[in-house]
Amino acid sequence: MGLRPRSPHKAGRRFPAGSKRGRGAKGSGRPPPGRRRPPCPPPDRSSEPALDAHPHLSPEALGYFRRALSALKEAPETGEERELMVHNVLKEVEAQALALATNKTGSEIMQELLGFSPLKPLCRVWAALRSSLRSVACHRCGVHVLQSALLQLPRLLGSPAEKEEDVEEEENGKDGPLETLEELVLGLASEVCDDFLFYCGDTHGSFVVRTLLQVLGGTLLESERARHRGSQSPDAQRAPARECKPTDFEVPETFLNCLQDLSSCFLKDIAVFITDKISSFCLQVALQILHRKLPQFCAHLCNAVISYLSSRNSSADGSPLLLFLRDQTSSRLLEQVLLVLEPLRLQSLFEDHFQGQLQALAAHPIANFPLQRLLDAITTTELLSPVFEELSPALEAVLAQGHPGVVIALVGACRRVGAHQAQVLLLLLEAFHCAEPSSRQVACVPLFATLMAYEVYYGLLEEEGTVPAEHQVDMAMARALGDVTVLGSLLLQHLLHFSSPGIILQSLGALTGPQLLTLAQSPAGSHVLDAILTSPSVTRKQRRRVLKTLKGQYVALACSRHGSRVLDAIWSGAALGARKEIAAELGERNQELIRDPFGHHVARNVALTTFLKRREAWEQQQGAVAKRRRALNSILED
Repeated sequence: MGLRPRSPHKAGRRFPAGSKRGRGAKGSGRPPPGRRRPPCPPPDRSSEPALDAHPHLSPEALGYFRRALSALKEAPETGEERELMVHNVLKEVEAQALALATNKTGSEIMQELLGFSPLKPLCRVWAALRSSLRSVACHRCGVHVLQSALLQLPRLLGSPAEKEEDVEEEENGKDGPLETLEELVLGLASEVCDDFLFYCGDTHGSFVVRTLLQVLGGTLLESERARHRGSQSPDAQRAPARECKPTDFEVPETFLNCLQDLSSCFLKDIAVFITDKISSFCLQVALQILHRKLPQFCAHLCNAVISYLSSRNSSADGSPLLLFLRDQTSSRLLEQVLLVLEPLRLQSLFEDHFQGQLQALAAHPIANFPLQRLLDAITTTELLSPVFEELSPALEAVLAQGHPGVVIALVGACRRVGAHQAQVLLLLLEAFHCAEPSSRQVACVPLFATLMAYEVYYGLLEEEGTVPAEHQVDMAMARALGDVTVLGSLLLQHLLHFSSPGIILQSLGALTGPQLLTLAQSPAGSHVLDAILTSPSVTRKQRRRVLKTLKGQYVALACSRHGSRVLDAIWSGAALGARKEIAAELGERNQELIRDPFGHHVARNVALTTFLKRREAWEQQQGAVAKRRRALNSILED
């Protein structure tokens, strides 16, 4: 809201939710009954494309490939007929590879077709594109085809065909043996290395460099997988990026050697990769891969970046590094550097460049993001203590400036390291104006969840300097829970994992049934309930005390997209007595649950029909489940 920091009990405040910074299944027709055959090949596929112009893909050819893809999707997943169909279609792809790759619709079809390709047909298609690598890699459609080809490596590397010594001769009159997939990848890396600065600086070519770095390192990063538009399974396409984790796969030793050689190219023009927006993305990806696979070289690259930035002209208020922390491009690179630095190097970087500047960085619209990454990287008390001492007096000011991410990151560091937890909780209560009088502390959960100060949330008018009013329980119970923010939910999740989350649990216990239901039904708030169920700091008795408020709300919970997931989690950890209560309440409105798109899954999970018709069998079944769960828990504890 652009408000300046103020005294703790000035007129109420709604804390801004946080500033943002920009980041740069097709249906298929049913084939006719009977034996499935690939569509007839396109009429004209003999002409060779000119080197300086992309060949034209005829409508007939495009129609053929579209029908071929549809037929492959409908065909059985295995069998000789499918193998023959794939082989024939990919021969046509090979013949018109460049025309397909540089056509918008054709490239999308080609990406999906490559997902069906066995090893040798993929190598042939790759070889067909190799002579036009530069034009394809820097083409807005062709680049995605190259990415898709590279991303087939986890599936095809090391397959039996790759290990055969006798490689077949290429067909259709072409001379010479077919290169192996390993040779093709190394050849691509060699060509990129020869003109490294060009490919990294090109808007489209940089995507090829980033994907190549991941393939050479045997690691697919979540951000790059989410960005890629190539062939994926339907489940992978639907999965949110945040649910994806970096995926490792085996690569030959030659790939790791090539990765180091390719990454050495960054050192030759380090200034460009720090300051150029497009090129910087390639260096950021390289740091992530090297951190996982070649940590010593990653440290060398980080030192080169820090040394270059530290050698520039000093800023008026301290280290020259501070200038780059405030720059849109170089600050992103520094975020990645902070995340991959070793603890000792991170400590020295803080002491040399960050110490004494944290509050100024927290207030800056760009520099607060690298500061958050610094906080995310803290793993030792030696580093957390001076950071906390410097930042803690400014928590309310940082919230008022619209940078709650800094506060969340600091609380996360306290949770991770296990230090300063009581202090940061007290500071949060003061920042949200619910520390004094102590009766207000019971209202902290709605305030934290919505990122609103006490007076704003409850609509009070308090003059500066007046004594804060006592908390009114009736007023709190009558007010519906406000909109839960993502950052507010993260804050509560961290606090519930503190060693002593008593104040948070008391506030949760003070919520009414409808208020707790609203929290559980919220996309962000439902994760607060997850934290209650999973935090090792919350005892079983405390958990039951909070969750009993949901009694009478189970049907509404079951019929909600996010609430049903929460109810499933509650059910998984519930004892037999609690399960009986839940099932009895759900059973009263069984038909409503069965008709609901979310409720019928809950009814099936609870075995509600069995509960209503064969209670004794249901109890035996649930008792056996509980017994197995106790046995598993005892094994895990041992």
